[in-house]
Amino acid sequence: MIRSSKESIDDAYRTTIEENIANGDMAAIEELWLAKVEEDPLNLSFFVPVAKALGKAGETETAHFLLELVDDQLTERGEWAVRLELLRRAEHLLVDSDNAHTAILETLEKVYGDRPSYEQMLEKVGLHRAVDDLPKTWKKAQRLAGLLAFDIGSIVQMEGKGGGRVEDVNMALESFKVLFEDDVTLQVGFGGASKLLQPLSPGHILYTKMVTPEKLLELKEKSPSDLLFAVFESYDEPLTGAQIKRILAGIVPEKKWNSWWTAARKHPQVIASPKVKRAYEWAESTADAHGAVWQSFTEADPRGQMELLRRDGARDEELRERMSATLVGQAAKFITKDPGLCCEIWFALDRGGDFSARVDWSPQTLVSSLKDPRPMLAGIQARPLRERTYTLLREQRDDWTDLYAQMLLQEKDARSLDMLTEALAETEPQHMESFFDQLLSQPKKNPPAFVWFLERASDRPEWLGRNPIRMVKQLLFVLNDDAFASFRAARLMPLVESGGTLPRLLSHLDQAQAEEVAVTLEKTGNLEDYQRQPLINAIHLRFPELRQEEEALLYAMLESISAKRVEMKELAEVEIPANRRAIEEARELGDLRENFEYKSARQRHEYLSARASALNHDLTRVRPIDPSQVKGDEVIIGAKITLVAKNGTHRTITILGPWESEPEKDILSNESDMAKSLLGLTPGDTIDLGGEPFRIDTIEPCE
Repeated sequence: MIRSSKESIDDAYRTTIEENIANGDMAAIEELWLAKVEEDPLNLSFFVPVAKALGKAGETETAHFLLELVDDQLTERGEWAVRLELLRRAEHLLVDSDNAHTAILETLEKVYGDRPSYEQMLEKVGLHRAVDDLPKTWKKAQRLAGLLAFDIGSIVQMEGKGGGRVEDVNMALESFKVLFEDDVTLQVGFGGASKLLQPLSPGHILYTKMVTPEKLLELKEKSPSDLLFAVFESYDEPLTGAQIKRILAGIVPEKKWNSWWTAARKHPQVIASPKVKRAYEWAESTADAHGAVWQSFTEADPRGQMELLRRDGARDEELRERMSATLVGQAAKFITKDPGLCCEIWFALDRGGDFSARVDWSPQTLVSSLKDPRPMLAGIQARPLRERTYTLLREQRDDWTDLYAQMLLQEKDARSLDMLTEALAETEPQHMESFFDQLLSQPKKNPPAFVWFLERASDRPEWLGRNPIRMVKQLLFVLNDDAFASFRAARLMPLVESGGTLPRLLSHLDQAQAEEVAVTLEKTGNLEDYQRQPLINAIHLRFPELRQEEEALLYAMLESISAKRVEMKELAEVEIPANRRAIEEARELGDLRENFEYKSARQRHEYLSARASALNHDLTRVRPIDPSQVKGDEVIIGAKITLVAKNGTHRTITILGPWESEPEKDILSNESDMAKSLLGLTPGDTIDLGGEPFRIDTIEPCE
């Protein structure tokens, strides 16, 4: 049966072909075949299964004859890639085994012969070897095609890198050199090319961007929507705004992105993807776009519906009316149990001039009529709308100061807290005093508000001076509290470093409080030594009597000190924060026991922390070497000493600090035994070096 063949014939012809073969009616099959050749000679999905069915029925010669007709057409038309596929799928029915290898090579040359690396690749994959092993020959041909897809001049794309051009092929190293649009060059191995690189066709937007960017620049100016369509046409998936921005980097300048994006997405066929959050699609038609928007609207919750009204309501007046009417109905359901949501719906309708004047549950009405408007205020999730309602509250209610004070304990947004506290500071400052006392006594009741308080206190001496010891203790406490984990890296840690709230609080402490804080700092687990030590040093600077016994000084040249400070700054401001982010990202990947990224990031953290701690410790005790103090009468640090042996041998030794030590060049650390034996000697003194006496000839400043 024909159905058993690996190749299958269209259902429309299967029965006819089976009957003709069964009846031996080759003329009918030939007639149908010729019609197909004339109609569509590229339709291998018809020709190959029929030929195989004929061969299986013993009509091998007929199959060969008919396939030759197709082959002639493909050759005449120059359809060499299709002919190569015909050779592969038809197997011995078209070309016998003795001639197959030659036919494959001839066709490969027609398909790929103009590629710069064709001959070298042909040799590389070994197509001239094992010519009788056809399965291997086809595997080699497939590999050849795969490699030549990345030949010199090919335009490709790589995840995270965008478009690129293959600049060179290194046969010895088996790698492609790819220059990407950001002028970064990468070497990609033959084995990884098909996984990392995607060849692009001339119709792809990244291909155009690499080859003829002026076309896209012109399109950007003439029609933003057409440029956006060109992006969507190149990708078979929804795209986020960030993805589109990366694709068009270099075409749409950063400073013009917002205006271009606003104009481009106004096209009626651009819709928010119902499948991918924050992504967009290009609908087949305006009607399809409206249908997709309405479908998304009906499936969304009320706040999602408000966002869709804001974003897509202007597409079509009828669509906007339907959305608005639906939201009015939604508000009627929530008027008692969620007045905050009703306020948001009213603002959403009012923005578009729809229905808001026709309902009796406006924010003004609710603010005035509700006995306790706090649940309504807490239920308004959008900060700008909540602030507008705060303003209405102040305008329409005599008890607004009490309500503001009560909302301070619930409010979590920093800008809203600024608004409330500024209003109360003008009229009822006692409410502010009570609020601060509650934050300091129970920070976990409202972590966002406490973090806000700590941040704002940095620039407000009157806040710092209220209860500085309590504020220091609570700041150090929340660093270790899980309730504040989400704030730790980005907002709390900067408060303990230079210029932050904690260093500024230290100046408000008396000696007893400072001593207590120093002990607490030593015990705080979430501070690294490089963060802890400057705070303790600041306390000791203010209260020297609290300082423990001085450590030995570390001597170094000014250049070395500057280099170490640069290294410390890089560690504290770049590498350690980046490592913190890496740890957080790795932690999000899951099970920490099997999480290689997390373990690696933690090991890096330990190294960086140890290095920063050691550097910070050294910088606190370092003193610069001043060679100008070398007068020639005594060996001191910074001196270059010329020594002379009895046999006239000269040796020059320079004494600097441990950071400059190079014993192989006779530059010694002042902490070394030999340097210690030289320090304090004068010209003419003798010293034993390696069992040989040397006399100090001259003492000069080091260069």
